[in-house]
Amino acid sequence: MENKEEYYKNLKTKLEETTKFPAKYMFKFIVPAGGTQLGEIEKRFNHMGAVINTKNSKTGKYTSISIVANMDSSDAIIDKYKELEGIQGIISL
Repeated sequence: MENKEEYYKNLKTKLEETTKFPAKYMFKFIVPAGGTQLGEIEKRFNHMGAVINTKNSKTGKYTSISIVANMDSSDAIIDKYKELEGIQGIISL
């Protein structure tokens, strides 16, 4: 858990140095194809005006997901990543 907290701390620093909020932010994930993860992710971005694009891998085993959403702060971005951590099989990029 310490590594994740350090990762989020570094992400917050980078976001605050490079981004003026509110701003559009792109989240990227990979999930196993055919599972419920895509629906769960879409549900978590519901009512945010997010644009969600998906692409299946060449082998069809995975789906990549790109989500662009307006975010109010670096903390809001980190909170969203933490919220999505609970989805089994999700890989954040």
